[in-house]
Amino acid sequence: MRLVPARDVIDQNEVIPRRTNRPPGVNEAARLPDREEAHVRSSEHEAAQVRSPEREAAEVPSAERQSAQGRSPQRDVRRKRPPLLSFLMRVETLRRLTRVILLLALDFIGVAAALYTAMALKLAVQGTFSFRATWSDTRPTLAFAYLVTVLMFARVDLYADRPRRPGLAKITSALFLVTVITLVFSLANGDHFTSYYIFYGSLFFGIVYIGTLRALFTRITGQLLERAGLRRRAILVGTGSHIEAVAHALGDGQHQRIHLVGFISLTPRPENGLRSLGSLDQLTEVIASERIQEVILADPDFPQEQALDLVDSCHQRGVTVVVAPSTMEILIDRAEFVAGESVPLFTLRPPVFEGVDYALKRTFDLVLSTALLVLLSPVLLVIAILVKLSSRGPIIYRSVRPGMAGVPFRCFKFRTMREHADQTQDDLEPLNESNGALFKIRADPRLTPVGRVLRRFSLDELPQLVNVIRGEMSLVGPRPLPMRDFERLEEWHKKRYLVLPGITGLWQVSGRAELEFDDLVRLDFLYLERWSIFLDLSILLKTIPAVLSRRGAF
Repeated sequence: MRLVPARDVIDQNEVIPRRTNRPPGVNEAARLPDREEAHVRSSEHEAAQVRSPEREAAEVPSAERQSAQGRSPQRDVRRKRPPLLSFLMRVETLRRLTRVILLLALDFIGVAAALYTAMALKLAVQGTFSFRATWSDTRPTLAFAYLVTVLMFARVDLYADRPRRPGLAKITSALFLVTVITLVFSLANGDHFTSYYIFYGSLFFGIVYIGTLRALFTRITGQLLERAGLRRRAILVGTGSHIEAVAHALGDGQHQRIHLVGFISLTPRPENGLRSLGSLDQLTEVIASERIQEVILADPDFPQEQALDLVDSCHQRGVTVVVAPSTMEILIDRAEFVAGESVPLFTLRPPVFEGVDYALKRTFDLVLSTALLVLLSPVLLVIAILVKLSSRGPIIYRSVRPGMAGVPFRCFKFRTMREHADQTQDDLEPLNESNGALFKIRADPRLTPVGRVLRRFSLDELPQLVNVIRGEMSLVGPRPLPMRDFERLEEWHKKRYLVLPGITGLWQVSGRAELEFDDLVRLDFLYLERWSIFLDLSILLKTIPAVLSRRGAF
């Protein structure tokens, strides 16, 4: 954006009073090398003093109108201030400091309570519990455990602001690392233990206490911010389709600190509940009239020259500029900085589960799938009998499907079709009701009566719990497709096979067969990016009503 000189902003007829440092009584002409210049300035000063009030009143709106029409403000808010004064004047800095102090205090309470509870249970079982003795045994390890906890939490942004602060999944993984570090340090220090209960007991109670305290902190502070009306007034700038998508994402109830005032679109777009604020040329006027605090660039392909002008104009007026991410910027979330190069480079890590994340997910899968097999064994037995009595053929259908990295495995399912149904699939291709690579027919003539019921409620998938125990599948993940569908996938679709396939996933809780195939693949990528144990548990719980409602299942 072209910066307009200050003389163009001020009305040509308006005289700007000059600042002087002379003491009272000193003649202006005495300070000028040229008496004629002194006379001119004196005349200008006298003319300024005799201006009529009507003329002064008319000049103020004129200057305001010129400033609102896109010219640079008379005072650039980016002007340097004294560092200490700038720091003290920022209320946001005080809020951040308060947030970090409160979170540190809650984490200390959580760590102390976890160690004390684990030690109290141990002494209670031994019959030697007392408050003083328990506290005496807790104190030696409290300082070290708290220090490591703070360092691990800071490493994963658990002291960051609300939008960037992760939840229970990161708390769990960080506390797991704290437990391992504390155990290794204790063993290296020469400590001996008859039982390691104090470590995994403290880990369990730490997850419960710290997770609960932080959840309460987030909820309470969120309610306080909402009641105080601390929401940033923002506008969306971009093209119509991108504005629609970003506005929908910001309206999901998780961004209550942003109040969307309206939008400025580069292309024609209907309002659809969001107010149009004009064209891009009117941006500075909109910022002034609507008291905008944040401009959200909703289009990743926004013209570069216009973007630079927009950012500069906003920053001059103290307005924050936020950019909605493109696909590449989403990938940068997994990037690792490559040091030692002449330009900043980032290595994109693949969206795979490794290290602590893989250990947590695998443990979760093993424990829960084993428990489900035991609990559902009567149901499995009844279904097996019904399948055997309904038609000829095996009870379990072994479908060869690509697993992690595309390696084939035998996916177990209760047989729902007549024997040799695979051989007639080519004849049914014209009846395919699904798009993309999928093959689906609502009234598939190959289904048996029992199989149709099993398909409706997804009960034919229950034998895949055995695949989970064998390490071929996970409880939650991208669904494994038949080889026929896999061979029709585009290359970018196959990136979903970087992890173990799952019995259920975002497909099943988001409409299943009613969604477009590309949307289903995007749901897989979304799951990989946002994975957590809590997300897995949430999907499992949402699978139950999705199955019972039979929405999109056939």
